[in-house]
Amino acid sequence: MSIDKNIIIAIASGDREAFRQLYALLSEKVYNTALSFVQVEADAEEVTQDVFTSVFRNAAKFKGDADTSTWIYRITVNTSLNHLKRKKRFSFLQLDATNRDQPDFEHPGVLLENKEKAKYLFKAIEQLAETQKTAFILSYIEGLPRQQVADIMEISLKAVESLLQRGKANLREKLRKMYPERRKKK
Repeated sequence: MSIDKNIIIAIASGDREAFRQLYALLSEKVYNTALSFVQVEADAEEVTQDVFTSVFRNAAKFKGDADTSTWIYRITVNTSLNHLKRKKRFSFLQLDATNRDQPDFEHPGVLLENKEKAKYLFKAIEQLAETQKTAFILSYIEGLPRQQVADIMEISLKAVESLLQRGKANLREKLRKMYPERRKKK
């Protein structure tokens, strides 16, 4: 997903056609990344709108130090995490306790035969520490190169590797607890 810096420069100068092109190129990627974080389709749509609003408003501030796609991924991750924090903060306002429990998340991109396993995986991912969750989603779900993940998270490559290692270990443990019938019988 390499995007020419000139499209951001054009957006900064008010070129609405450039913005439409950027949206056409990246809206699905932004939505899928947001969905992996927020795990509710309506929330992912809201995050996607917020991301592109932010891109439009902040295009003039883009210095070009990072790759354009890295910049947009960073906005997507931050917007998704902020959305989750805001949602968590205000969840106490809900009077009906049944609304507080998030239903089992089924990512629309998962094949039917893998849906049951994916439910457990996304439930476990949701419980990871924020940095582990971010590294895991960007690396394994979005399939980004580790260096780009490091750039998005603004940390070193070694730190990403460490987060992934700890995240995988934590996921294994969480999945073992959630999915006990998969334990090896000795």
